[in-house]
Amino acid sequence: MTILLVIVAVLVVFAAYLIVIYNSFVAKRNKVEEALSGIDVILKKRFDLIPNLIESVKGYLNHEKETLSNIVNLRNQALGVKNPDEKLQLDKQLNNAVGTIFALAESYPDLKANTNFLSLQSELSEIETEIERSKRYYNGTVREYNIAVESFPGNLVANSFGFPKKNFLELQDESQRETPKVQF
Repeated sequence: MTILLVIVAVLVVFAAYLIVIYNSFVAKRNKVEEALSGIDVILKKRFDLIPNLIESVKGYLNHEKETLSNIVNLRNQALGVKNPDEKLQLDKQLNNAVGTIFALAESYPDLKANTNFLSLQSELSEIETEIERSKRYYNGTVREYNIAVESFPGNLVANSFGFPKKNFLELQDESQRETPKVQF
């Protein structure tokens, strides 16, 4: 009878341990999904700001219509994409395209002095900072999740219950990893 009680107690402790580990994976996976959702919300803010930016720039950049229509097309594509990897790739292209507007603005002193343009530029800069923070948070949650997935004995539970390793958000363009050359 004592042996049976010991076996039952060991099985109960083991089952409780599995439940705790499983619930830990569920919590970590939900944090990763929440972080990705946070990025999505901030990208939506940026997508909503872009038409206002385009309208304020339109009158000044009449001969840059191709640049403006490219930005509008990228924005519309990004709004329709559900896959997070594709959305982040389109976001990167959109970010580069919006950067060209600010570069072009250097050639238009009236545009650079326009308060509406300056306000939109400042707001976009704040959103970019939020996006960077959200991506860092996402990578932190992915790190914690992946550590749990790869560590023993969690890896046994992760493999058994289908908790795959998640990917970090990384630079896609290798040229961004290079140290910039500064010359005077």
